[in-house]
Amino acid sequence: MGAHLMPRTDAFPINLADHEMWARDRMDPALNAIIHGGAGDEITLRANEQAWKDLSLWPRVLAGHSLPSLEMDLLGRRWPTPVAVAPMAQQGRLHPDGERAIGLAASALGVGMVLSMQSNHPMEQIAQDVISTAHRGPLWFQLYHLGDRSWSHDLLHRAAVAGYEAVVVTVDAPIQGVRDRERRHPSPPMLGLTQPHMPAACRPGQDLATLLERSATRADIEWLIQSSPLPVLLKGILHPDDAQWACACGAQGIIVSNHGGRVLDTVPATAVVLPMIVESVHGQLPVLVDGGIRRGTDILKALAMGARAVLVGRPVAHGLFNAGAHGVAHVLRLLMDELQAAMALCGVRDVASVTNRLLFTKSSKTFI
Repeated sequence: MGAHLMPRTDAFPINLADHEMWARDRMDPALNAIIHGGAGDEITLRANEQAWKDLSLWPRVLAGHSLPSLEMDLLGRRWPTPVAVAPMAQQGRLHPDGERAIGLAASALGVGMVLSMQSNHPMEQIAQDVISTAHRGPLWFQLYHLGDRSWSHDLLHRAAVAGYEAVVVTVDAPIQGVRDRERRHPSPPMLGLTQPHMPAACRPGQDLATLLERSATRADIEWLIQSSPLPVLLKGILHPDDAQWACACGAQGIIVSNHGGRVLDTVPATAVVLPMIVESVHGQLPVLVDGGIRRGTDILKALAMGARAVLVGRPVAHGLFNAGAHGVAHVLRLLMDELQAAMALCGVRDVASVTNRLLFTKSSKTFI
């Protein structure tokens, strides 16, 4: 594990693509498959990034000279930035400090963090590292409901006691996707890495029928929302009908996500469906988005389409692998700097001023 801590000497990464290249170059095939692979032919994996690139910004000029503010309101509180780290399993595979490094870096930069239920560090340790940081972002806990309401109930209350401010329930992955890369390069067991939030009943290698029998139903999610001591956001929404159901059942937020293209291939890119989801909820709850965000301009486009905030996954993993907490901080700092530059160049003074008038459609030449 120590080799990946050695810095490259040929250059210094100046963008997220450089961080990805550095990480890819030094990861073994099995780890590369886990971090960079997707489901099936990886069509959705590639489409996620391309969809943001296909959108055009439409700047206004001579609109002011002050540094744009990144502050935004979400779930009744004001936060420093509209960015959070997406939940990612077992970050101890990438660096010994794992989720602790991510939490420390993110909180120092005012970026939120969604801790994965499959983390290698306990939620209490991450909260202890993060909670007292001045001007930090939100700290949320991600949950899979695995058919055991008692277990979910205990985790929800454990998160609340630890200081987490919301729960993100992943609803799009009752089973693992068909991931060809991971089947070609199976990962050996990671000795010494624990998953302190996973029930013992969740053994690897269970058959499809068993997994589906244990998967969450709508009744389970409704129960979870009603019994949770924390606000509940549903992650993995792609269809407007599901977004409307989320509103009706009392969810307090939606995260438009296709699981980074890792579960079901050929589903739409998140940038494509985001405007539909925003329109379908009629402002009843905040909509967030993840998937393929690699530039500050991507974040600005997401905000212009109505997202309240964005989540970033793989780039953070690259920074973690390359240089631990320092690498994560560098990745996030690059995104924040790019976002502020894009806002300034588009004539936007703060996040609240971002509207769909910042987007240009080449085909219709009209406002989106």
